[in-house]
Amino acid sequence: MRRSGLALALLACLSPFHARAAAPALEAYGALPNVSNVEISPDGARIALLVGDATHRQVQIRNVSDHKLLSVNGIGSAKVRALQWAGPHYLLIIFSTTTWIFGLSGPTREYFQAAVLDLDHKRVRPLLDGQERALNTINALPTALEIKGRATVFVESEYFPDEHGVLAMYKVDLERNHAERVETGNVDTLQFLLDNQGEAVARADYEQRTGRWTLFLKRKGDWKNVYRQTAMIEHPQIDGLGRDGQSVLLSIYGEHGWSAHEMGLADATLSDPLEALRDKAIIIDPHSRAAIGGLKHDLSGTAYSFFSPADQAAWNGVAKAFPHEQVELASWSEDRKQIAVQVDGPRDGVGYYTVDMTTHQAAWLTDMYASIPPEAVAEKRAISYAAADGMIIPAYLTLPKDTAPQNLPAVVLVHGGPAAQDDPGFDWWSQALASRGYAVLQPQYRGSTGLGVKHLNAGFGEWGRKMQTDISDGVRALVKRGIVDPQRVCIVGASYGGYAALAGATFDPAAYRCAVSLAGPADLRRLLDYERERTSGEKNETLRYWDRFMGSSSPGDKRLDEISPAHHADRAAMPILLIHGLDDTVVPYDQSREMAAALKRAGKPVELVTLKSEDHWLSRGETRLQMLTAVVAFLEIHNPPDKPQSPPKAASPPVPH
Repeated sequence: MRRSGLALALLACLSPFHARAAAPALEAYGALPNVSNVEISPDGARIALLVGDATHRQVQIRNVSDHKLLSVNGIGSAKVRALQWAGPHYLLIIFSTTTWIFGLSGPTREYFQAAVLDLDHKRVRPLLDGQERALNTINALPTALEIKGRATVFVESEYFPDEHGVLAMYKVDLERNHAERVETGNVDTLQFLLDNQGEAVARADYEQRTGRWTLFLKRKGDWKNVYRQTAMIEHPQIDGLGRDGQSVLLSIYGEHGWSAHEMGLADATLSDPLEALRDKAIIIDPHSRAAIGGLKHDLSGTAYSFFSPADQAAWNGVAKAFPHEQVELASWSEDRKQIAVQVDGPRDGVGYYTVDMTTHQAAWLTDMYASIPPEAVAEKRAISYAAADGMIIPAYLTLPKDTAPQNLPAVVLVHGGPAAQDDPGFDWWSQALASRGYAVLQPQYRGSTGLGVKHLNAGFGEWGRKMQTDISDGVRALVKRGIVDPQRVCIVGASYGGYAALAGATFDPAAYRCAVSLAGPADLRRLLDYERERTSGEKNETLRYWDRFMGSSSPGDKRLDEISPAHHADRAAMPILLIHGLDDTVVPYDQSREMAAALKRAGKPVELVTLKSEDHWLSRGETRLQMLTAVVAFLEIHNPPDKPQSPPKAASPPVPH
């Protein structure tokens, strides 16, 4: 049970709420979150939220003090990616659209744009519009600053001095609604860095063919080359200003993974690695533009560390007020006195609080999923098991509520990436499956992130090989422990996880009785051909990245056929469900269509569900629910949770090497 206006000390004393309730309807999980993108204004007075269902979403503005509703701004079904304050009177709404722009070469892309909500005049307008020889799109999140007392936004976009687009920086005075181009890069420019006064102080260029990355610092109006590195894949990155605001913060990849360094703006001296930021994502203060700390996700949760003792003490006090729950920083005011946090755990389910650091009061704001009460959230355990070669594979296991963990039907839910990770917090997909009676295993197979560079690098060249057997080894470990019924296991995943589901069905069919692939690659040579077209180059960082993971020498390497499920459809011995969005610009829809055709030619049972107007990320509520409904219906037919059935008979061909 939640309380509004509770003191932090009292919050820490509340006991978790326990109750038994029927599982929520599937729509509760499949719908988009009821609330997301919670952002506190710089002055700490107002809070912005993205609220609503799939077709009637709105941006709400509320008081921080009492959560009173101040304004509602309908945005329909727009795919909003972020909300960002630009001073106390303007809110930036970042959204994306899948489209093809006439006159530009290449396939359909996901283009990002920004709109300005003017709270005083109650109107919405484009951030960039009518700029000569430029797109009204943005290449990165804007930088909002106050320049000479005026709300000002700096944003990178694409400018066309000729037929080739280059990165340019635009300065937008929100009060005058005036934009001007203030910096222009070249065809190799990746990013600019601004100081806290809006002046460009650094620029990074990267030559795709040679892998040469160059850092420039601005000196007396001219760009000076101060640092160069050849990096064919992991080139350095500009993260922001250093801790003192007088240096550039760089992430550089080396033998031990990523490390953070500061380079002085005055002398271009590169520091030793900052140990306080090792293996952590860097937190940049949106107001000072400087690094203020880092965070790390691991199997136990998210840990924050701040350079300032005052910031660290404040955060420790907030986190302590929510014992046994995951607490993540959503946003805070410029003076850190008003904080919004996302809380996830047995007492609160998953939702948001606002915290007043002056009064030491925390007030419940809202649920993220209004129809999923805390008592309906299934337990998610961190476990580990040994792969066939002895490597330890961490994983998450979500168990159905009020059910003994013995001989359960199971779903292996494989994350995408593959260089990505699951986290210990609320996951709508695994919770939906657990609510239907399935144990859900989420393996962090080799090649996953968040577990150190050794674990990540162990996945290189193992796409469809040891990365795949890591997943099946998890099933065998749960069977050995008596948790899972070996005759009732299906494999499900999206993106790379969708590939893993197809690979499980074709390369290790004895381990599973059915498979579901959402936007999964099926023919890797064709996928890399698409990537080559999309990135307009034979040799580029993206293709080199995939070659390393897939163990190939080029997009045309015929060894890719060995690990392409579409070339081995005859090995499948189970029902397969394919789901794919028509607007997918990452893994094209043709990948699932080709897999379906290959399975049909081989006489194998297959169903293809098409998600209209959907991209790679299930951004629309109606199609996300369509996907989840189709998956659960398929599982309940082919792997019913209430009674065991004999698995299909199949030989288990070796995984190709």
